[in-house]
Amino acid sequence: MRGPIAPPQVPLAASRAEAFADLVQDSVERLERRWPQLAEIDFLVLEVPPLNGAAQVWNDEAVPLGGTISAREGRPARVVIYRRPVEIRTKGRDERAALVHEVVVEQVAELLGLTPETVDPRYGED
Repeated sequence: MRGPIAPPQVPLAASRAEAFADLVQDSVERLERRWPQLAEIDFLVLEVPPLNGAAQVWNDEAVPLGGTISAREGRPARVVIYRRPVEIRTKGRDERAALVHEVVVEQVAELLGLTPETVDPRYGED
């Protein structure tokens, strides 16, 4: 009789996408302690940035790792993190977590009109 290696609640059972979403959530929770207004912002993970029709334009030399969408017409502001471009630039979980946090900090800073160092005083230390 064969079964799963680990039950669903064990991290081994998490997909790469779920594990990545957890890294984003961890980063947001770290920042919410300092910036409670982040609870009003939606944080999304998308596989890759859109090629066209997006608020930002990109090419082979500058694939974005994240982006922001301002609040409008009853919709909250959004921070988007692009999973595949971040994964491609990192080798392990710790490196990925550090880059995810850096991208989240940069996007929150842009949305709030602040510097990344203001959003997280430890920004750039890793």
